[in-house]
Amino acid sequence: MPIVATQSQAIAQPPLARRRSIADLLAPLDSIAAHSPNLVANHEACFEAGGETYTLPRYLFVGPTGGDTPIRIGIFAGIHGDEPEGVLAVIQFLKLLEAKPELAAGYYLSFYPVCNPAGFEDGTRHSRSGKDLNREFWGNSNEPEVRLLQADLVSRSFNGIISLHTDDTSNGFYGIVRGATLTKHLIEPALRAAEKFLPRDKRSIIDGFQARDGVIRDAYEGVLSAPPKVRPRPFEIILETPQSSPTFLKECAFVIALKTILDEYRKFIAYAPNL
Repeated sequence: MPIVATQSQAIAQPPLARRRSIADLLAPLDSIAAHSPNLVANHEACFEAGGETYTLPRYLFVGPTGGDTPIRIGIFAGIHGDEPEGVLAVIQFLKLLEAKPELAAGYYLSFYPVCNPAGFEDGTRHSRSGKDLNREFWGNSNEPEVRLLQADLVSRSFNGIISLHTDDTSNGFYGIVRGATLTKHLIEPALRAAEKFLPRDKRSIIDGFQARDGVIRDAYEGVLSAPPKVRPRPFEIILETPQSSPTFLKECAFVIALKTILDEYRKFIAYAPNL
C-alpha cells in the first residue's frame, strides 16, 4: 500500500509548461530497474503539494555479497530543487553501478535522487510550501517530504549518509563531515579524487563556517541527518560542488567522490575486526 503524507499548507503551483519532468528524468533508472537483478525502484511513498500528489522516488541497489552483513548507505540529492547537479550525478552513478556491480560489493545502497520533487519541478530551492527542507529535520516538521525521509532514516539504520549539494558562493569542491569519527578518513580521499575534475575550495571560511583544506566540521541546524539519538552514529558527509563549473565536470566529481567513499569505507570495515 502506498505511504501517504499530507501537507499543512499549499501554494499555487507554476504553469505546467515551466516545470521540469521528474518522470522523464528518472525514466532511464526505471527502465534499468525493470530488468536488473541489482536495482529496485520504489515509488510508493506519496504526499500532497499544491493540491497534487507526488511520489518520493527511492531506489535500492544491492551489490554482490561481500561479507556477513550488508553495509547500508543512504545517498540523498535534490533536497534543494534548484540544485540538479546532485540529481544527475545519482543517475550517472547508478548507471555506473549497473555496468559494474562489483563497485557496490557488500553494500545495500539506498538512493533518494529527488528529495524535493515539487521544488525540483519548479526549479526552486524551497518546496512548494515555501520551506527550505534542509532546515526542517528532527524539529517536529510538518513538511511531508521531511516526514517521509525521516521515517526511512529511522527504519533503515544506515551505516552512512551522503548528501549531494551545489553551492553558488563557491568556486571549488568541498565537504562537510559529521557523525562517526571515521568520517574524516573518508572525506579526504573523496576530495582528492574529485580534484581530478574540479579544484578544491581551500578558503578558511566557507558558507560562514570555519574550514580547513576543503573540510567543514559544522552545519546548519535541521539539515538532513541521522536521527539525533541513534547509536552508534553513522558517518555523515555532505558533498558540495560549485554551481559555476560545467555540468559534466560536476557530475564526474560527485561520481568519483561517491565511488571513493564506498571503496574507503569497505576497507575500513574489512580492517575493523583487527583493531
